[in-house]
Parts: sequence; C-alpha cells; structure tokens
Amino acid sequence: MTCETLPQLDGDLFLTDGGLETSLIFHDKLDLPHFAAFVLLRDEVGRATLRRYYRSYLEIAAAERLGFILEAPTWRANPDWAARLGLSPGELDLFNRDAIRLLKDLRDEWRARVPNLVVSGCIGPRGDGYNPGETMTSDQAFAYHAGQAASFAAAGADMICAITMTNIPEAIGVVRAANAVRKPLAISFTVETDGRLPTGQTLAEAIMTVDAVTGDAPAYYLVNCAHPTHFADALEANESWVKRVRGLRANASKRSHQELNDAPDLDDGDPSELAQEHAALLRRHGHIRVLGGCCGTDHRHVAAMSRACAAVAAE
Repeated sequence: MTCETLPQLDGDLFLTDGGLETSLIFHDKLDLPHFAAFVLLRDEVGRATLRRYYRSYLEIAAAERLGFILEAPTWRANPDWAARLGLSPGELDLFNRDAIRLLKDLRDEWRARVPNLVVSGCIGPRGDGYNPGETMTSDQAFAYHAGQAASFAAAGADMICAITMTNIPEAIGVVRAANAVRKPLAISFTVETDGRLPTGQTLAEAIMTVDAVTGDAPAYYLVNCAHPTHFADALEANESWVKRVRGLRANASKRSHQELNDAPDLDDGDPSELAQEHAALLRRHGHIRVLGGCCGTDHRHVAAMSRACAAVAAE
C-alpha cells in the first residue's frame, strides 16, 4: 500500500486495538518481561493468547461494520529491549516477521466479516514511552530503527506506525526508516498532562517540524498514551497541522505518566465517559478517523467508542 491507498484515509471510521500490554498483564495475569508482548510469539500458547486478544476487537469491527488496523505486538521489539531479553539480532528479526505473519493470517480469517483490514508494523521508542531519556539525533534514530522497518517490509506489512514517540528527532528517524523500505507511516506522539511532549515541545511544534524536515512524509499522525483531557485543548488551535492528526489512542486514566508508572493497580477509568469524550472530539474534529486505546483500555472501551463515534459520523 501507499499513503494514497491506505483505506483509513478515505473517510470512513477505522478501529484499532486498546492497551495490549496492560490488558495482558492485568487481565490475563501474564508476566511480560520489560513490557514486551512480542515474546508471546515464542510458542503456540502465547500465539493463541494474541489471536484471542485481536479477535475480541475484530468482533467489534465486524458488529459495527468498521474497518480495522491490526497493529503488531512489537512495541518493544527493537535492539536495546531485545538485548535486555537476551535476543540476538537474528532472533529479533524473526520475531518482527512472525508478528506480521500472525496478523496477515488473522486478516485472511476475518476478511469476509471485516473487509477493510490493514496490517501495521508497530515501532516503539528506543527508550521508555513515558521518559525519552537520552535522545538520539535523527541520523542515529534512522540507523537504530531501520532494521525493524526492514523486517516489517520483508514480511509484507501494509504500513508502519511509530507508537508513543516522545521526541522529534526520533520521529524523523523513523520516518526515514519507513521511507527507505517504501512503506507508508503514521507517527503517534505522546504528551504529558499539559499537552506537551515529554521533551517539552508542543504537539504543533512536533508535527510541523517532522513535516517540514521530511516533506510531509508521514501519511498521518496520532496522539496516544494520554487522556483526552490532556490533549483536547491542543487540538483546538485553528491551524493546518491539526488536520494532520487522524487518529487517537487515548489512555483510560487521567493520571500522569509518572502516576501510571508508579501505580500498582490498573486504572481503567469509565468506558462510557471515555467514549463520550471521543465523540465530543469527533464533533469538533471530523478529520479524526482512527480510534483505539492505550494504557488501561480494552475491548470494552473500544466498543463504547465505536458506538458513540459511529453515531457522530452518521449525524
């Protein structure tokens, strides 16, 4: 697929999944080392768990007659995290390819019920999604993320999505990595409770800088790992960059990143309230077409959002 042929840009609503890692840890009671869900691909029990997880969302898309983006469980499948897990570069490549193959199998299985299915390779940050740590240059970020992008392309992913980007240079590097393998890319930035990136830049600065440096290369942008109350005001700017934001993957909780990181419990908020907050955003920003969740969300939240937002789209 090219940017021009991504079906989620044609105008219809698309769903994606919720908080994969928090669902597996708190609901399925799994031990995910370093928050790495891709290790479940090691055996059939883990693969069955992942298939069951995605099917719970595909059922929603089928019921609501909406398209769906199958996002790979590869947020942690990059070199530094792989090294902490004792994996070689070759093993990491196989995990990233296997993740795409699993999603392609699901696409084949569900194609009759959910005609618009997109397989996306998920790239996560080199550091933590809450804390960027020592940021790379864009050249360093390109070199770092190029291998994972190549694995996704070789396995036949339709697109790549960089999730929880905390800083501008890393986002630019991922754009270059996706361009190198000729895959359309979406960039999803995370923001703090003040609506700014963890490195202090505004969402406007981040999107406009990445677009300026890369020639508007990303197919679109998302905001993820933040509650709507943290970023809704930022989207009220009457500026062209706002329309580049085509997707939301919000947290269920209004807690800050630090509070979430320190909490021993799962704050899954109120699915109905979260759905209404998304519906209100959609009424003001009709260009937003991709809806999913992040920390604390599960199929209940996405189901509620799909119903509320489909009603807005039909108004």
